[in-house]
Amino acid sequence: MATVSCLLSEEKFLCSVCLDVFTEPVSTPCGHNFCSACIHMYWDGSDIYQCPLCKTPFSPRPELQVNTVMSELAAEFKTLVQIKASTPDPHLPGSADVLCDICAEMKLNAVKSCLTCLVSFCEMHLEPHQRVATLKGHTLLDPVKNLDDRMCKTHNKTTELYCRTEQACICVLCFKTDHKSHNVVPLEEEYEAMMAKKDETMANIQKTIQSRSTKIAEIENSVDVSQRQAEKEKETSEQVFTDLICSLQRSQAELAEVIEERYRATKQKAEGFLTELRMEIAELESRSTQLEQLYRSEDHHHFLQSFLTLCSPLNKDWTKIGVHSDLSFKAVRGAVMQLKQKVDEIMEELPEIKMKKMREHTVDLTFDPDTAFCSLVISEDGKQVKDVDTKQNLPNSPKRFKVYSDVLAKEGFTTGEFYYEVQVKGKTDWILGVVKESVNRKEDIAVSVKNGYWTIGLDDSIYYAYTKPSVKITLKEKLEKVGIFVDYNKGVVSFYDVNSKSHMYSFTGCHFTEKLYPYFCTQGNTNGTNSGPIIITPVPQTH
Repeated sequence: MATVSCLLSEEKFLCSVCLDVFTEPVSTPCGHNFCSACIHMYWDGSDIYQCPLCKTPFSPRPELQVNTVMSELAAEFKTLVQIKASTPDPHLPGSADVLCDICAEMKLNAVKSCLTCLVSFCEMHLEPHQRVATLKGHTLLDPVKNLDDRMCKTHNKTTELYCRTEQACICVLCFKTDHKSHNVVPLEEEYEAMMAKKDETMANIQKTIQSRSTKIAEIENSVDVSQRQAEKEKETSEQVFTDLICSLQRSQAELAEVIEERYRATKQKAEGFLTELRMEIAELESRSTQLEQLYRSEDHHHFLQSFLTLCSPLNKDWTKIGVHSDLSFKAVRGAVMQLKQKVDEIMEELPEIKMKKMREHTVDLTFDPDTAFCSLVISEDGKQVKDVDTKQNLPNSPKRFKVYSDVLAKEGFTTGEFYYEVQVKGKTDWILGVVKESVNRKEDIAVSVKNGYWTIGLDDSIYYAYTKPSVKITLKEKLEKVGIFVDYNKGVVSFYDVNSKSHMYSFTGCHFTEKLYPYFCTQGNTNGTNSGPIIITPVPQTH
């Protein structure tokens, strides 16, 4: 095993994307290895499929399989690392050992730590504490690390007291100054009180473990039930669509047969008329020939007897005779088209389908520093913005927001559809949406549609759509990522919870007449409680 350990160096098993030991390693066509999840995430965020290391491009996107040999080696390496971490070197002090603070050269393991001296002693250097009367009164305990942590950082004294009000270890001077009215007891007393609750605490922990285990079983059971439901639903849906397709194909064949039958009947009727008409034409052509001959005859008697017969009209009136056939089946086609349209409409209302359709209109946005409020800091890649709560000396641009912590994207839009996603995880207040280009950036105005804002936001733990009056938005879970979809031509601005793929709110019937810009407001730093960044995140590519 030691020989293998020497051969397995860490750098051979590190994924260059996550910088951790491989998990389900896959090999690219160029021969490099990556975690399966890492390389797929890397490609999902790009239109070009290339190796992260050597930049070799691939087209089409490769179908990667787990490299079983590399996977086994990585698993063995992880096992070796765990064994090494759990087995301390016998020639060195264990990782949990505390060394004597007095030993000068070869430090021995400490056997006791003194809370009075704030020093740890080996067996030899502990001897004065066992012999000298003044030292015998010091508080000794099993060796502990970081004795300096037991000193008050303000008064440089031992923290011998415990403030139950603030749940903190304090020194005597702290008690006299900042904790006069608090419930303060000696550390030993609090320790005893906590130890007295040991059985109760352990019972509560076990109860919690049991509760969590029950919840795990419940969730796992839900997953199993969901899987069975999904399989049944897929099977049922497949059968329904198969039946529908068969029915449509059968109806299509029957309709084609009806059309063919009507056409044959029409053709047969027309051919009868054509035969009769050709016969009449032949008869008339014969009469014409006979009349020519009769006109050349000088036999008056014969002429008069034959002329009336040859000139007599044919009996059949063809003026009202024609070939008419109903080969139009608009009602059938209309019904099929309505069915297709209805199915399409229902499918497009499915959250996953709707999200996929919107993501086809994804745009690449970056924050515009020229518009950013003076306390906002934008990341180097232009994708993150945060409020540092300190005003910076920035150029006085006419585009810059002057009153609130607002910023726009560099990119504006005057037509069509566009979509983007914004992460707000960890923030307690924020506003997102779009604004018209001419929005007032220098005065304190309301965030409203009237003033050119189409936005939603989080304020005091409540989500709002900023209409007039504001509309409260109810969500099942805390919002982490917002999807924003705008159809400029139809006058629609919609907001979605990306994680649940659910629709939150839409501004409809809008009439846009100028360029629209994506708008972001951090709502201030709030003494660090709202210091998290707003992030324009990459949108997964649809396939």
